[in-house]
Order: sequence, then structure tokens, then C-alpha cells
Amino acid sequence: MRVVFAGTPDPAVPSLRRLIDSARHEVVAVVTRPDAVAGRGRKVQRSPVGQLADQHGIRVLTPRRPSEPEFIDQLTELAPDCCPVVAYGALLPQRVLDIPRFGWINLHFSLLPAWRGAAPVQAAIDAGDEFTGASTFQIEAGLDTGPVFGVVTEKIQVTDTAGALLARLADSGARLLETTLDGVEDGALHAVPQPNEGVSYAPKVVAEDGRVRWDQPALNISRRIRAVTPAPGAWTEIGGTRLKLGPVEMVEEELPARTVEVRKTGVFVGTATTAVRLDQVQPQGKRMMAALDWARGARLQPGAVFE
Repeated sequence: MRVVFAGTPDPAVPSLRRLIDSARHEVVAVVTRPDAVAGRGRKVQRSPVGQLADQHGIRVLTPRRPSEPEFIDQLTELAPDCCPVVAYGALLPQRVLDIPRFGWINLHFSLLPAWRGAAPVQAAIDAGDEFTGASTFQIEAGLDTGPVFGVVTEKIQVTDTAGALLARLADSGARLLETTLDGVEDGALHAVPQPNEGVSYAPKVVAEDGRVRWDQPALNISRRIRAVTPAPGAWTEIGGTRLKLGPVEMVEEELPARTVEVRKTGVFVGTATTAVRLDQVQPQGKRMMAALDWARGARLQPGAVFE
């Protein structure tokens, strides 16, 4: 099939790479979000998907909005049979959805109808789900409501961060997406409507969602930190200064909520239940470091608390 691939961040790259390498499908163009400022140097950069397309000499389209007449004309001229989508990051108008004869097929990182929306992996970890997965479905007007072609499942490990889990799903999902396109082209695969039961939503995760609420149980805190790692990142404040946190370890002892206790064996913080031990932390303007090194350098006083 002639395909126009739509995607933007790193998790979309394995799918694009797999389709580029496919013997059955030809990637005639890529649609991605416009170049944006990123990285420590705050330089304008092409998206990861756009960079991979450039490396292979594939045409890259970067409309600010998919509803732009110029983009619609470009897509119509390309005449794709299908448009696979992985984390593109913009809503597609019906006029655009109608262009490819097999429509737009989305790879979504959840077991639909669970966790429709922008942050399904983060939501699954935060909720304490035992399993998650990826689904391919036909895009329609609703938010991730279209009929499903296929799924793969993935067990959520107790130490999984959103970044680690998403990386595994990106790889297994890429295989699922290619298999879905094969089946659609052959006429052997037909989408099945999503059930009405089990619907849940995963809104976009913002920086404020990473603030640790130390009056919550240790299990909830651990899940939330892993859910927002690496982005937007978990954080707390002490002495009016923000401190970024890596995943924590739950321990079988109690401390008053928010209390920070520095010992030879580590830095411990009280929660609503048992304490947690900090692993890696990042003070403002510095790199990630061992929590004990930070605490010694900060010269925390007995009775110090996180705000």
C-alpha cells in the first residue's frame, strides 16, 4: 500500500521504521508536528519522526493544523491508500479522514476502550493496572472511539516507569501496526466496535501532575512518580526550591508525612502510610544525583520537611 505516516515523538519511530523496511508498503510521505524548540540548548528541532523521514529521503509535511487547505491538497495529491497514525498530536477533520481509501488507522497505547486520550501509559501505571497493551483502530470523529482491528498485551512491572513501559509498547505496537495494515490490504482483517463497558479516559499529563502529595499513601506516591517519569517528571519543594524526584522505594517503617530523615542507609520521607526511600534526585540547575549526596550537600536540619 501507499501510506502516509503521521506521528511525532520517539514512541512513533519504531512504527515508521518498520513500515519503511516493509516489503509490502511504501511510505510516500510523513506528517508530523512543526519544528519546535527543544533540548537544553533550546534550539529549533525537527520531531523524531521527521528526523527519521529526512534520513530516508521521505517527504515531510508539517501543517500547523491538518485542516489547512494546502495540507489537504498535498494529501489528496499523494493519494495514499491508508494513513497509519502513532502519537501525531493533532485532531484530524473529517475531510482529511475521508482521503485515503482505507482511512486512518491509529496505534494507541492501551487496551481500548480503557484509557482513551493523550496519556494512556501514564494513566495505567498511576491506576495500578496489572496489564496494559496497544490497540490498532479505525479513526473516526470521536476520541479514540473507532472500531478495533487488533491488540497486543503487556504486563506492567512493579518497577516500570512510563518511559520504560512506553518503549516496550512502541516496539510491540509497531509489529501490530504492520500486521494490521497487511490484513486490511488483504481484506482478511475487519475492525470490531469497542464495547460500551470499561471506558476510561487519560487526559494529557502536565507539570503540576508531577507534584508529589506526601499526605497520600506510599503506594499511590510510588505509582504517581513512576507514571510521570521521565516526563513531565515528579517533583517536590523544600525551602522554596524545587527538587525533581526519580522513582522511590517503599519501606516498612513509619515517619510523619512530609518529614525528611537522612541516615547512612539513605534519605527517607514520611507519607500517609509507610515511608519511602529516595533514589535519584535533581536539584534546580543541576544533574540527577544520588539522594544521599544531595542531602549531605544541602545540609538538611533535623525535622526538615517537604512542602
